[in-house]
Amino acid sequence: MDFLKDIAKQAGNEYAGLVADGVEAGDVSSFIDTGSYIFNALLSGSIYGGLPSNKITAIAGESATGKTYFVMGMVKNFLDANPDAGVIYFESESAITKQMVVERGIDPNRMVMFPVTTVQEFRTQSLKVLDKYLEQNEEDRKPILLCLDSLGMLSTTKEVEDTADGKETRDMTRAQVLKAAFRVLTLKLGRAKVPMVVTNHTYDVVGSMFPQKEMGGGSGLKYAASSIIYLSKKKEKDGTEVVGNIVHCKNHKSRITVENKMVDVRLTYDKGLDKYYGLLDLALKYDIFKNVSTRIELPDGSKTFGKTINNNPEKFFTEDIMKQLDECAEKEYKYGNREEVQVSSE
Repeated sequence: MDFLKDIAKQAGNEYAGLVADGVEAGDVSSFIDTGSYIFNALLSGSIYGGLPSNKITAIAGESATGKTYFVMGMVKNFLDANPDAGVIYFESESAITKQMVVERGIDPNRMVMFPVTTVQEFRTQSLKVLDKYLEQNEEDRKPILLCLDSLGMLSTTKEVEDTADGKETRDMTRAQVLKAAFRVLTLKLGRAKVPMVVTNHTYDVVGSMFPQKEMGGGSGLKYAASSIIYLSKKKEKDGTEVVGNIVHCKNHKSRITVENKMVDVRLTYDKGLDKYYGLLDLALKYDIFKNVSTRIELPDGSKTFGKTINNNPEKFFTEDIMKQLDECAEKEYKYGNREEVQVSSE
């Protein structure tokens, strides 16, 4: 089909090509480990998957749900897994310090901070980063991860100018500016095979029949992100001391896995994301482990407490168990792998 290739080439569209050769901005060729097996499963359908390597993933939640800590945990895991990798971190809240980065175990020499105040600044600078990255020979490109923390705090050029002039009118063009920014960014990320994580705030929808959350910023990020995860949390205590959070992660939107699924992950202040937390629930649901009174029965017939398993996971989640869990994750979270339940008409 050489004539089709010629048409694609002559049209002047840098993203055009035969589907047989892959859809440049659409196909997901690999995933990036988030640092949590169960969160990987929620995003990709495999405990060994994670963030799509060329897509936008949005992490949304109310204030103080741990969105920044969550993303910092992913940054640490990404850099640990890729010794030559780097992170470009667009920051609009002026909340991150060098001390915070170092305390999280992140190499500060491989993380570049880009303070941004407006959507236009973010758009211009992120596209420049990606264009510079694409100028390199593909074999010379080192893995990079882009983060925006947070979208909700970004103003617009018009808002800044109006504020300087003493005007208090709301910028009604903000949603359109955001949509235009993410439209271009989505294609560039796909072509460069670079993942991006964006944090955003949620708010309660006023006047809805049922309590529901909505993500701020209009429809731009909603359409651009391949996955949107809503976070809510409860504090985890050691006695009376709060040591971290159990974070409820709801798959609000996904192009890869089943929507509206929810998992719990553990986010501690000293260690970040707990890699194994949440696997116990999956093992129990699919009868790999069994609930027997107050204890858990393992495949060899021995019994122990759930807390013991979570506190010493490497001992209980063996290679064989992990293989079974990965198969269960595919059934639980991926489209087209769910067993049909026959409903009797009697």
